Amino acid sequence: MSETVFLNGQFVPYEQALIPVEDRGFLFGDGIYEVVAAYGGRFWRMEEHLDRLERSALAIHLPLPMEREAIRRTAEELLRRNGLERSDASLYLEVTRGPAPRNHLFPEEPHPTVVMIARPLPPVDPAVVRDGVTAITVPDIRWQSVHIKSVCLLPNVLAKQAAHEAGAFEAILVREGVLTEGSSSNLFLVFGQELHTHPEGPFILSGVTRGAVIEVARDLGYPVVERAVPLEELWRADEVFVTGTTSEVVPVVRVDDRLVGSGRPGPVVLRLLQELRRRTRGEA
Repeated sequence: MSETVFLNGQFVPYEQALIPVEDRGFLFGDGIYEVVAAYGGRFWRMEEHLDRLERSALAIHLPLPMEREAIRRTAEELLRRNGLERSDASLYLEVTRGPAPRNHLFPEEPHPTVVMIARPLPPVDPAVVRDGVTAITVPDIRWQSVHIKSVCLLPNVLAKQAAHEAGAFEAILVREGVLTEGSSSNLFLVFGQELHTHPEGPFILSGVTRGAVIEVARDLGYPVVERAVPLEELWRADEVFVTGTTSEVVPVVRVDDRLVGSGRPGPVVLRLLQELRRRTRGEA
């Protein structure tokens, strides 16, 4: 079955989903996006993703051309058309300011572009959970409005590529001596039974999975401290892990060739992952 995508009000074959060369998302990165997981064909925490989409749109003065309910119905139909209505899947949703003659100023009458792509969600490699992953630290060179889920991801791409070339799973970003997050994930450190993570604000993109993990941790009795954690405290952490929509919870066992804790996934991260998976499947 050929892949179907949604583009500007129509379901079309992937190879026919074309946008103008002067779309502002292509020219300026003038757009926003979300990635939503579905389990058994049902979207997980779609409302929270749509909340963030609306916040991002408001922050860049981008009029959303579709209501929330229309986005939800379209996403569900896209799963059906791709044979994913009973499968684990991921939805990519992007909204740009649309096509206009190249000019830095907003077009007076924008015609936003909306695209959605739905694909199977690959299962997390069991070895990742069993053995953990490695990471490197890199300078956080992103702009100061990271809380906007913008398609301007070149600094993230460069950080992820640096990690790949170093044989690592993720790059942990450091801004002025403080740990912020991963190149495509949120970061947690465990000290004893306490979870520490950077607070929400302009320097991190607070993920839906991040919020869910904080919820789970508190329900299980683990205190959660949201603070700016200095880089030097990384080496004293008992456990480190990163979170994301498609990766869930990933234990980090080595950073910059230095072991984290025992060098194995710890009991806190494994318990959090187990409970998160139970809830994601149950809520969906």
